[in-house]
Amino acid sequence: MNSDNKPEASIRVEKRMNGRWAFVLSYRGVTYPAQGQFSTQLQAQAVAHAAMKLLQKRG
Repeated sequence: MNSDNKPEASIRVEKRMNGRWAFVLSYRGVTYPAQGQFSTQLQAQAVAHAAMKLLQKRG
């Protein structure tokens, strides 16, 4: 966490109008566009966490 006590990253999983699931990832103040057409909420969450870990690893 930074000095403002805000998390460095946040993930929002949302259901799209077509019934599929997507995630929006915010990392260090940058919000990335919605990603994915997942059939379940759990799949979207799993991929979102993997993407967040890659961003953290990249620095």
